[in-house]
Amino acid sequence: MNNKFSAFLGFKKKIITLASSIGPGIFIMGYIIGTGSVTTMVSSGAKYGMSLTWALIMSCIFTYVMITAISKCTIITGQTLLYNFKTYFGRWVTIFIILSLMTTSITSIIGVMAIVSDVVSEWSKALTTNNTVIDPIWFAIFFSLILYYLFWNGKHNFFLKTLAVMVGLMGICFIVSVFMVIPEPSEVIKGLVPKVAAGGNSHLIIAGIVGTTMASVVLMTRSILVHERGWSVDDFDLENRDAIISMVLTFLVSAAIMATAAGTMFPRGIEVDKAIDMVHSLEPLAGRFAVSIFVTGIICAGLSSLFPNFVLLPWLICDYMNIQRNMKRKLFRVIVFLMALNGLVVPVFGGKPVLIMIASQAVSPVVMPLITIFLIILLNNKKIVGKYKNGILMNTALATTLIFSLFMCYSAIIGLKGFLHTF
Repeated sequence: MNNKFSAFLGFKKKIITLASSIGPGIFIMGYIIGTGSVTTMVSSGAKYGMSLTWALIMSCIFTYVMITAISKCTIITGQTLLYNFKTYFGRWVTIFIILSLMTTSITSIIGVMAIVSDVVSEWSKALTTNNTVIDPIWFAIFFSLILYYLFWNGKHNFFLKTLAVMVGLMGICFIVSVFMVIPEPSEVIKGLVPKVAAGGNSHLIIAGIVGTTMASVVLMTRSILVHERGWSVDDFDLENRDAIISMVLTFLVSAAIMATAAGTMFPRGIEVDKAIDMVHSLEPLAGRFAVSIFVTGIICAGLSSLFPNFVLLPWLICDYMNIQRNMKRKLFRVIVFLMALNGLVVPVFGGKPVLIMIASQAVSPVVMPLITIFLIILLNNKKIVGKYKNGILMNTALATTLIFSLFMCYSAIIGLKGFLHTF
């Protein structure tokens, strides 16, 4: 009995160690698979079927390259990426990157809260006697206050872990749904060939797919997580495994979401005009319960992705100044409050939540080429990285990533231009 108990404890310890060792990767995956990802993947599958699968695959591959390179730079220098940028490229270019990241973060807050409040508002019809909706502004205020209260009291960790479980359940529902509405293999194969789909603002969708996966904010956060973990050069294999796991899981869940929409909505010509339209993607599995599953999942995904965006600027300030991340400073509390207010933009002033959400993701690729160039320079400077200077394989991968990021930057600009013309 003692031997069995000891074996059980040993197995439990290995599981806990594994879960702890891949923590940053799971965090990255959870950050990516949020409201923006669900909205963009469902919209893509509904409007273009599986024809944009190539954008998802390539963004996952190049995100892996960037994660690995950023982690390597952080581990070798012992400093976060942003602080390295300040040290070797000057404060003004670093401030420009911070401003670019904040633009991405603010637009993400606007888009995510727009979707969450819109979905819950539509769902609220069932709660009223005359089948009318409750104004989205009240839900936006309610969710913002909850997050800010948790931030103020520092009680957000358990809350975010609980949300992650709920998001995971929604992800499982999408994966199971794929086996019920498997798209034609020929359509999937065609989707592996890079091309810009005809009709609509496909540039915006493509940039959104890349922006929600290969997100500049996520990549900068990766550096912070690796730095906090205290990983050393002895942990390169661990870091690589962590990066692979995070990207494989990201691809599987994202592809499943796209495929369910391609299998359920695309054949019937159902496009995502309102956030609640995305419920159709889960109908084959959940039937009438699809609304409850989706609404619960989208709320959890939204809140779990909003919180990191609320605190991003304080994190960046701490990295820039190389000071301890103390979120109880009065300045940081004011900053987080101001960030939270951005979530009220669409509920107050109006707009199309789905289109705004996709556009907010499309902003991210704009700064990616600059981050990639800086990484290439840092990792090829012997004075900085010593014997860990990049080899041919990593330089080729980063150079290819730069070419891809430049194309995505172009696609984002074209897509955002088309988006602005809708107003």
